[in-house]
Amino acid sequence: MDVDVIVVGAGLAGLAAAHEITSAGKTVALLDQENAANLGGQAFWSFGGLFFVGSPEQRRARIRDSVELAWADWSNSAGFDRLGDEDVQAVKWARAYVEFAAGEKRSWLASMGMTWLPFAGWAERGDLRAAGHGNSVPRFHITWGTGTGVVAPFVAAAHRAADSGLLRFHHRHRVDELIVENGAVTGVRGTLLAPDDAARGVTSNRDAAGDFELRAQAVVVTTGGIGANHDLVRRYWPARLGSAPKFMVTGVPAYVDGRMLQIAEDAGVRLVNRDRMWHYTEGVQNWDPIWPGHGIRILSAPSPLWLDALGQRLPAPYFPSYDTLGTLKYLRTTPGIAEHDHSWFLLTQRIIEKEFALSGSEQNPDITAGDRRGFIKQRLFGKGAPGPVEAFKRHGADFVVAGGLDELVAGMNKLTGQPLLDAATVRAQVEARDSQIANKVTKDAQVQGIHNSRRYIGDRIGRTSAPHRLLDPAAGPLIAVKLHILTRKTLGGIQTDLDSRALGADGSPISGLYAAGEVAGFGGGGVHGYNALEGTFLGGCLFSGRAAGRHATRSL
Repeated sequence: MDVDVIVVGAGLAGLAAAHEITSAGKTVALLDQENAANLGGQAFWSFGGLFFVGSPEQRRARIRDSVELAWADWSNSAGFDRLGDEDVQAVKWARAYVEFAAGEKRSWLASMGMTWLPFAGWAERGDLRAAGHGNSVPRFHITWGTGTGVVAPFVAAAHRAADSGLLRFHHRHRVDELIVENGAVTGVRGTLLAPDDAARGVTSNRDAAGDFELRAQAVVVTTGGIGANHDLVRRYWPARLGSAPKFMVTGVPAYVDGRMLQIAEDAGVRLVNRDRMWHYTEGVQNWDPIWPGHGIRILSAPSPLWLDALGQRLPAPYFPSYDTLGTLKYLRTTPGIAEHDHSWFLLTQRIIEKEFALSGSEQNPDITAGDRRGFIKQRLFGKGAPGPVEAFKRHGADFVVAGGLDELVAGMNKLTGQPLLDAATVRAQVEARDSQIANKVTKDAQVQGIHNSRRYIGDRIGRTSAPHRLLDPAAGPLIAVKLHILTRKTLGGIQTDLDSRALGADGSPISGLYAAGEVAGFGGGGVHGYNALEGTFLGGCLFSGRAAGRHATRSL
C-alpha cells in the first residue's frame, strides 16, 4: 500500500474527507487532474452560502425555524418518489442533513474559524404553497470570505497534514480506472498530465506525460458533477423540463466534466437519479471570463419584472428568487417561447443598486476579503450599485440601459438580432404592474412578495428596494438584462449509504470505495430529490466528505 486512503478530487468534499482521515493520524494521497492553484475546486468560486436551521442570525431577526419546518420544506421540495429504489438512501441522507444543519454543523464550522453575515438571506422562496417547494423562512447564511472562506480552513488543514507527512498532493494526476480485486477497490490507475501553470479556473492542457498506479486500503471519489460538459447535460436532460437549450452559459470550470461517473460505473458502482439536475435561469455572459462560456448568475430580490422572450410577463410563482426549476420548466415547455433560449429582467437603476448581487467569490470582493466596513459602506449606505454589478451593466453583453421604454425595447431587440419584442406589448406589462404600486394592498402576487420581503429586516435593510413604479423617471434609467440558462449542479450520481460507502448494482457497499460531494448527488445519490433549497451544495460536500473520511478511517 502506498497510503492508507486515496482521495480522488481536491475540491471541498475531498478536502473535508482528507481532513478527517489525517486528523486520525492516517495517511492520504490527494489526487486531482488540475494544478495546485485549483485546490478547493469549484467551491472556491461560490458565494459561500450555507443552510442553517435555528441559527443566531435567524433568532436575531425574530425568525422562528425548526427541524420540523425545515424537514417539511425539504420533503415538499425534494418530492422523493423512488423510495423503493433510487431514493432509498437519499431520503435518509436528507433527514440526516437537516438535523446536521440544525445541530453541530454551525459549531463545527465555527470551530474552524468561519463566521457569517449578520442576516440570513431568503433564497428559493418557493411556489407560493405552504406544502409546496421552497424555504418558508430565510436560511441562506453567507460566509465571510464567500466560497474562499469556506474552503480556506480545509486547505490550511491539508497543508498542515502535508507538512507533517500525513498527506501527499498529487496534482495533474487524472484517474482513468478504479482497481478492483476480489470485489474490493484497492487503488487507482491513471494518466500523468503534463505540467501546466494556468491560473485557477483557466482551462489546462490534457497532454499525457506518463502513467501512474497507487494502492490504498480505501479510495474516496469526490470529483464533482457534469456542469461543464454540455453534452452530458443534454444527454440526461429530463423530458419533464422540456428540451435543453441550444445555447447555455457555464457556471463551473471546464474540469467539472463528469468523467469519473462513467469510470465508477465501469467498476460496478450504481449510478442513480441521472435525470435530476439544477440549472439557473438568470445567467449572464461574463464580460471578463475565466473559463470557456463562463456565466454568472444574478441573485435578485423579488422586484424585477420577468418577461419571456416575446415580452409577456412570467406568471406566478415565477418571480426572481422564488422557484428555480419551476421557472426553468415554464420557459422550456411553454408553447411559443420554448424555442427561444432566453428571457428578460426589466428593472430600474434604483432596483439594481439594492437588489442585484452576482454569484461568485470574484464578484463579491468586499465579502470575499472579509471587509466588513467596506461591505456596510457600499451595500447599505453607498450610492450606486456594487462595483462588480456596475461593471456588468457597463460592459456586459446582456445589459441594455435606456432613458425610456421604447428605446429600451429597441435595444433589447438589437441584442436578439430579430424584433421579437413589441414595444406596446412590453409597455402593457409594465403599466399593469405599476398600477399595483400606489397602495400597500394589491392583488398582484409579485408586489405582494415585495411587501412580504420587506417585512424581514434583513431584506428591508440591504436587499429589497422600496416598491416603486418602473416608469418613475426618478428611479431610472431603465435596465433590461437578457437571461440565459446557466448550467450548474448534478443532483444525482453515485448511490451511497449514510457512511458514504459507494453501493454496487445489488445495493450492497463496495468494499474499499467511498463517494462524496456532487459526484454522489451530495449524499445518497441525490439528497435534494428534484429540487434544492439553496445553501445546501457546499454543506452537502462538507457533510458527505466528513462521513466518508470518518468511516474510511474506522475501517482501516
